[in-house]
Parts: sequence; structure tokens; C-alpha cells
Amino acid sequence: MSHTALIRSHRKPRRSASTIAMRAGVAGGVLSTLAVAGASGAANAAEPVTQTLELPTLTADLATQVAQSADATQQAAANYELQAERDAAAAKAAHQAKTDLADAKKKAEAKKKAEAARKAAAERATSRSVERTTLAATASTSTPATSSTATGSAAAVVAFVKAQIGKSYVMGASGPSAYDCSGLVQAAFKQIGVSLPRVSQDQSTAGTQVSLSNLQPGDILYWGGAGSAYHVAVYVGDGMFVGAQNPSTGIVERPLSYDPPTGAVRVL
Repeated sequence: MSHTALIRSHRKPRRSASTIAMRAGVAGGVLSTLAVAGASGAANAAEPVTQTLELPTLTADLATQVAQSADATQQAAANYELQAERDAAAAKAAHQAKTDLADAKKKAEAKKKAEAARKAAAERATSRSVERTTLAATASTSTPATSSTATGSAAAVVAFVKAQIGKSYVMGASGPSAYDCSGLVQAAFKQIGVSLPRVSQDQSTAGTQVSLSNLQPGDILYWGGAGSAYHVAVYVGDGMFVGAQNPSTGIVERPLSYDPPTGAVRVL
């Protein structure tokens, strides 16, 4: 027996043919896969890679939401426009109301002033009426000048004014066909050489103030205050006067009670 007969052999056991064949097949498959992968990698390296992105499909619900959002936006814009129109209309109405109020205040103030003027005029008229009534009563209880027949220059003045009775009253006229009140008085004294002022206010202070109870023919009668008279005439005796009264009557002869004078002045 060999000296190595009892020593285990270090050789690997022989594989069976089927095992070898199976392993060869596996290896071949692996190599084939690697070859295909390499070829595919080479092909991919040679051609550019193109990536396609797919957009989401617009569904019916999303379209409805978009439409509703658009409607809401349009409605909001319409509401803003309507509100702007309302604000503008309110501002215009406020401005018009302010203007109307100012006009109403002006009209009320004008009406108030007109009413005050009317009352003042009525009070003046009443006062004048009372004054005339008082003067008429005084004239009726007093005896005028004792002489009813004028003499000298006074007679000439009386004759002149009586000769003008029936002529017209014209504001600013001084004869010979028409006169106003002070124009008649001035002309009557002018023809006897006496120069008098032109207007009633000045004629009422042109001579010596005399009482209405002591009148003489030729005295100048005046209505209103001395220095502010608004009418004049000539006393002709017997409680009568001649004057250019107004456009309706013209130059007339009237009793003192017809329109009692305020005072009188004597020039002659």
C-alpha cells in the first residue's frame, strides 16, 4: 500500500456534466444580458433623450369652476360700477340740495325785506293820514287870515296863480302851458320881481314861518317838514289855496281841509 493511500486527497470533487452545463448556461445568459445592456447604453448615448410632459386634462368640474369664477369676477365688477354710479348720484343730489337751500334762504330773506318795507310804508302812510286828520281838525277850528282880499304884490301873485287853474301838471315844468307845484309858485313870484328857489324843499324856508291860523293871501303853503317839504301851493284867501296838485287834477283851487298843509312861509 502506498504511503499516501490513507491521506485524503486535496483535489476538489469532480462536478457532474449537468452541473457544469447549467452553470455555463447561467453564465452565458448573464453575458448575453450584459451585452444587450451595453448595446442599449451605447445606443442611448448616441441619441438625445426626449421627455414628453403630459398636461392635465380639463375636466368638466374644473371647467365649471373656471366659468363660475369668471361670472363672479364680472358680477363684482358690475357691482363696483353700480356703487360708483350711486355714489356719484348721491353727491350730485347733495350738491343740488345745498344749492336749493341757499336759493330758498335768499328768497326768504328777500321776502322778509319786502315785507318789512311794506310794513314801513304802511306805517308812514298811517302816520301821514293821522297827521292830515289832525291838521284838518286844527284848520277847521281856527280862523285863517282876516283879510280875504289881497293887495299890492300879494294880489298880483294871487291873480297869477288863479289864471293858471285848469292847466296841466307836468313834473319839472315851469310854464307857461304846464307847471309842477314849485314851478307854479316860482313863476307867480317871478312876475312881481321876487326870485325864489326852484324846488319845494328850499321854498319852504324862503320866507318867515307863519302860523296856519294867521295866513294871508300870497303866503306859501308847504307839506312835509320845513326844509324837506314835498309839495307847495299859494294861499289865496277865504280858506282856499291854488296849487299844481298832480297829473290827474292839474292846477286846481281847493279848500285847506282838502289837504291840510304842514306849515307856511311869508315872503311879501
